[in-house]
Amino acid sequence: MLRRSIYKTPAQLRAMVEPGRITAAALDAVRALVAPGVTTLELDAAASEVIRSRGAVSNFQLVRGYRHTVCTSVNEQVVHGIPSDRALQPGDIVSIDAGAQYQGWNGDSAITIVVPDPSRPDIVAARERLSRVTEGSLWAGIAALANAKHIAEIGDAVQSHIEASGEGYGILRDYVGHGIGRKMHESPSVFNYRVADLGPEVKPGLCLAIEPMVVAGSEETFVEDDDWTVSTVDGSVGSHWEHSVAMHDGGIWVLTAPDGGAAGLAPYGVVPREIG
Repeated sequence: MLRRSIYKTPAQLRAMVEPGRITAAALDAVRALVAPGVTTLELDAAASEVIRSRGAVSNFQLVRGYRHTVCTSVNEQVVHGIPSDRALQPGDIVSIDAGAQYQGWNGDSAITIVVPDPSRPDIVAARERLSRVTEGSLWAGIAALANAKHIAEIGDAVQSHIEASGEGYGILRDYVGHGIGRKMHESPSVFNYRVADLGPEVKPGLCLAIEPMVVAGSEETFVEDDDWTVSTVDGSVGSHWEHSVAMHDGGIWVLTAPDGGAAGLAPYGVVPREIG
């Protein structure tokens, strides 16, 4: 049985641009809705409307047993939270993970938002700090990919950024990034921490979903009774940021960022190039 290469052709890379854009648009719609009193099911519906209106389908719904368009993880829930009639409360930190499949190709991305709470500025500030550090570690990993020789350099950059914050945050070990293409989850695994194995070579045609999952306390987690939601054992809050990224002959392009990653990569001196 022939094994499909982890490296894609230029034509295949071009086919991944639109699902990335659709995924980004779905998250933009969700971001605009986050507020106290809004339910996570309402966030799910907003993402569904965008994805369907663009002629795509939620690739989350293609996962056996999962019925929703996005994952919504609140507070101590780090990833894979199921949308419900739970209303967001002031000060909540919520991570939304979304993906779209368009003409057989996939996009995957996640954002974290802190719901405003003027009555608890310290809690809001601490949670916003967690989200900023997590997002920053994502961009550090993407920037490392731009000049990396092997995939393991991504995890080293992610962990280094988180450690440099001095906050003592934990990095989830049991859940990692992945390749992306015809399937939402493909080889190779993309670790968010240092590993001894250098991993596959970084070269044109590589498409990865890089997604640090970071918690304010211990990295120990468990799966809740719904068999999906991953929560922290110690009850500390989490943050999840993700982008789908393509390496091509001209350089790097963040498929799920409307600007291709220009703003996030600017501090690193990396200029993304559109896929030709």
